[in-house]
Amino acid sequence: MSKSYNAGRHFLQIPGPTNVPDRILRAMDYPTIDHRGPQFSEIGTKCLAGMKTIFKTKSHTVIFPASGTGAWESALVNCLQDGDLVLMVETGHFASLWHKMATRLGIETEFLTTDWRRGVDPQQIEDRLRQDMDQRIKAVCVVHNETSTGSTSRIADVRLAMDNADHTALLLVDTISSLGSIDYRHDEWGVDVTVAGSQKGLMLPPGLSFNAVSEKALALARKGGMRRSYWDWEDQIAANKEGAFPYTPATNLLYGLAEAIDMLHEEGLENVFRRHDRHAAATRKAVQAWGLEVLCQEPKDFSSSLTAVLLPDGYDADAFRAGVLKHFNMSLGNGLSRLAGKVFRIGHLGDFNDLMLLGTLSGVEMGLSKADIPHQKGGVDAAMNILKGD
Repeated sequence: MSKSYNAGRHFLQIPGPTNVPDRILRAMDYPTIDHRGPQFSEIGTKCLAGMKTIFKTKSHTVIFPASGTGAWESALVNCLQDGDLVLMVETGHFASLWHKMATRLGIETEFLTTDWRRGVDPQQIEDRLRQDMDQRIKAVCVVHNETSTGSTSRIADVRLAMDNADHTALLLVDTISSLGSIDYRHDEWGVDVTVAGSQKGLMLPPGLSFNAVSEKALALARKGGMRRSYWDWEDQIAANKEGAFPYTPATNLLYGLAEAIDMLHEEGLENVFRRHDRHAAATRKAVQAWGLEVLCQEPKDFSSSLTAVLLPDGYDADAFRAGVLKHFNMSLGNGLSRLAGKVFRIGHLGDFNDLMLLGTLSGVEMGLSKADIPHQKGGVDAAMNILKGD
């Protein structure tokens, strides 16, 4: 049976992987070179140094050929030992997956529950750490931007809470859907290990993961951690001194990464963050105009990477998404685990501009009408007014 052709571009508006810009595709469309030679050393050095500027750190950055899940595991196995106690916060699906991984690795976990409609409550962390008189808790693990809910946690406030409690635990932070899209400061905020991936704000295909590592975390890893080989930081850092890697790297993805770092700096990181803030604000204004509900209920925790939209009771968000794909050739993010069928997610991160956002919101508004979901008209106009007012 022949397939029908959909004219025009596909709108990939999930919260990642994001659209890969032509500049990065062209940079990757280059013959693979000797990864032990001087030409590759220049690329490796540029990527490693450039990622420090994106994390805003002067400490070590490590690049693995892996998804963000690999960077989660690296953070845990380098810093923690079997039976160590860590404090985690259930901000959504991905925080829950990190918790599941820690448990599988033999780490004892305490999981602070939430309603999945806001970020971390720093006071809750401070209160728990104050109770830990014996300093049994070895790390606090927080997701900066919870991709399943559209809620961002205030990492500087989490660090302040830990300092107020006078606790020695490490701070481990997942920035997979925020790095390069939402302001993040590894050193200034006192983070010990930051986790990231290539396929969202960094505008690359999936396949690279990252750790930014404080000296405190590196010192602990040198003395202990779990048995590890592939994920060991020491092997990476030793090879990285020469712009190399301890095993075959993802060469063509690194070509793309070097280009992505250039693009972020050409725009200016602060301008990148402002652009994401504007698009998020315009999207929320559209949702409000439609008479629908943004899942995140705490304004100071609103995400600038994506917006999760709650449909009225009795309406299936997955059926809505399927209709939008069928009629308008646009992919929206699905609801995950407890949010399955209840929300759809609009990704507005990465290589994204005003016209792309308005096209996305037009597709959503048309889809709501096609699906006979109760809403008011005018969401796109409301968003346009936000964008015009800048």
